Amino acid sequence: MIRTLIALLLLSLPAVAQLKFAVSGDSRNCGSVVMPLIAADVQKQSAEFYWHLGDLRAMSDFDQDMSMRADRTKRLSINEYANTAWQDFINNQIHPFGDIPFYIGLGNHEMGLGRTRADFIAQFADWLSSPTLRRQRLLDDPRDHKVKTWYHWIQGGVDFIYLDNATSDQFERAQMSWFTRTLKSAESNPAVKTVVLGTHAALPDSLASAHSMNDTPQQTDSGRRVYNQLIEFRQKTGKRVYLLASHSHYLMANIFNTEENRAKNTVLPGWIVGTAGAYRYRLPEGAKQADMAQTNVYGYLLGTVQTNGEIKFDFREVKESDVPPDARAKYGQELMNYCFQENRDK
Repeated sequence: MIRTLIALLLLSLPAVAQLKFAVSGDSRNCGSVVMPLIAADVQKQSAEFYWHLGDLRAMSDFDQDMSMRADRTKRLSINEYANTAWQDFINNQIHPFGDIPFYIGLGNHEMGLGRTRADFIAQFADWLSSPTLRRQRLLDDPRDHKVKTWYHWIQGGVDFIYLDNATSDQFERAQMSWFTRTLKSAESNPAVKTVVLGTHAALPDSLASAHSMNDTPQQTDSGRRVYNQLIEFRQKTGKRVYLLASHSHYLMANIFNTEENRAKNTVLPGWIVGTAGAYRYRLPEGAKQADMAQTNVYGYLLGTVQTNGEIKFDFREVKESDVPPDARAKYGQELMNYCFQENRDK
């Protein structure tokens, strides 16, 4: 009788809320059109934060959503573009998320027009040193008051880690040392069930290696060391590991499911989701072996963390039909046509 009452009581309790989060990257070119659509859907899905994996603006040429918009009264100059591109990103791509926490990563295009990491930190300090990230940084080391382009935070049993590989000299020694310490801490932390690593470019030796950390010797070497550390972490602890990247402007699932990794039992679940507005690429040859691969789509991954630490990922596509009338009027039909029909490899 008592056991029956306890069972009925447990069934009557509300289910423990699962952590949901949203992630994608590469919102240059048409991001100011696409990102508000992503933000609207993220709000509908009750995601607890959005994570941008880098490449905010083109910085190598004008972003079409800045130069072609219908309400522009004069031609955009290179000086005006250089001085306003990042603020344009804040106004049109971060602000639509409202109160949803927004985590930001450094991409290779952020280094365009002579910009430096110091410039990026100065512009985006409010997001790189948000209360959550600042609290975590000082918990890790009470003497660490330096804002950096790599960071981590623990939420819902998951250690979310961002590593900066925006330039060919990465991952350099200081960042590698920090990553090793962070992973070691996650190893012994009972509150951490899962590690999710976010980078701009994918770690080396994936099905999409032609546009990844395989592009330079330093990135290949340091990226392999990070991958091997994550394999060792999973083998030692039994905790789950997931890898997320953008850089390539398409969607691809299970990118580390290569023949070599299968033979060594070293496949880590990994996604590329460079689908937030950038010029969309053709799929690489390796896409034929991927669990899923799509291009000419915009959207984001919705991650749902299970109680055992497993994360289920679903791609949420956004389409031209989702653009509200006020945005259509602001940007104009010419830009709509460009973003949804022409912003891709022919």
